[in-house]
Amino acid sequence: MKSLSDTEGTDLKSPSKPSVKAAKQRRILRPLAPTTYLLRNAGKTIPLTAVIVLAVMLVSGIIAMIDSIPYSIRNVYSYAKEETGITPRGDPSLLPGLVETVKRKSPVPLDKIIICRASSSLVKSIVGKWPFIMLGLTQDDMRYYAARQMTKKIEGRYPNPGAPEALISRPVAKNLNLKIGSTILKPDDIENYAPVPVKVVGIAETERWYMIDSIEFQRDNYFPRIDDALIFAKNSTDQNKLDHWVVDKFKGQRPVIFAYFQIEKSTREMFATLYMILNVVIGALAIVITFMMGMLMNIYQTQRLVEFGLLQAIGYTKKQLLQRVLAESAAVITLGWVLGLICTYGLLNVANVVLMQPKAFFIDVFDRQAYAYTIPIPFCILVVASFTVILRFRKFDPVGVVERRLV
Repeated sequence: MKSLSDTEGTDLKSPSKPSVKAAKQRRILRPLAPTTYLLRNAGKTIPLTAVIVLAVMLVSGIIAMIDSIPYSIRNVYSYAKEETGITPRGDPSLLPGLVETVKRKSPVPLDKIIICRASSSLVKSIVGKWPFIMLGLTQDDMRYYAARQMTKKIEGRYPNPGAPEALISRPVAKNLNLKIGSTILKPDDIENYAPVPVKVVGIAETERWYMIDSIEFQRDNYFPRIDDALIFAKNSTDQNKLDHWVVDKFKGQRPVIFAYFQIEKSTREMFATLYMILNVVIGALAIVITFMMGMLMNIYQTQRLVEFGLLQAIGYTKKQLLQRVLAESAAVITLGWVLGLICTYGLLNVANVVLMQPKAFFIDVFDRQAYAYTIPIPFCILVVASFTVILRFRKFDPVGVVERRLV
């Protein structure tokens, strides 16, 4: 008769038997798990994964850097989101009538109309120098304009009436490497000209790009003597409606209209041809990478012929082996693609901090188009790799492998 302790011991141990048996079964089936070979032969799988990572980084990095150009243009001229500009194209007598027409027929409520002057300047970009403007405003209009451009505070002060002084936003100061007391316009600079040196007396803390000086200074020193108008709606939605209405209203007439949606349209048209060329280049690059990876996969699988022959010789079917190899290929390719996207994000952040931000340039580290361009890469590689593996297994002879014959 068994003692109580023996009975209790037997009862306590019996529930663990199925789990031990299941563990043994899992270990027996483990050779066909897709991760088995990958984890045990990291020296072979890591280089394959690294090649895919580099391919994804190359494609997405190129796209992101190209996209940074139009993205920068939209950001540099984003001040235009707050205003609709009208210039009478050399005829100062037209401006009062144009302003009156907008006042009477505007489809949205107006917040303010500013009569201003504008002189030309240049800022730096990734691809060279871009045209910019120095707005000449009255003292009250300077403060209104700064508020509309989401200015948080002013370091320094506003320009005095008639003085050769300017207020610039922080991005402009970074882009041109200027500080308070620096000269922004001068007589011997044909690109940033003023008849007398113009000093920076204030820097506006905002993300928007703008430069302003006094309208009195511009009226005394710049020719021709032509005023322009800036029309402000009460909010961004109304401003966009106003932009489209003003453009349609004066279409075919003498005045020139400056609206933000026109900047966006011009940017798209400007880079349309570039993106067509880029699509061809990226397509060719994807084809090269795909076939290169296909050949690497073929070499990779050829090195494992003895393994496949032995597995089939002990009872595994071609279907089982093929499923395993395809699963391994899919795992490597997917892992490489995901790691490539992560590395690209890190690379773009580094480029943003090191290359872009010091000059107030712009790059979108979450550029969807750049990441989307990488989607065909894993699919193409998987198709070529699968085709290579299937061809390899069609004439696969496990007996020949076991007998150490070339197959």
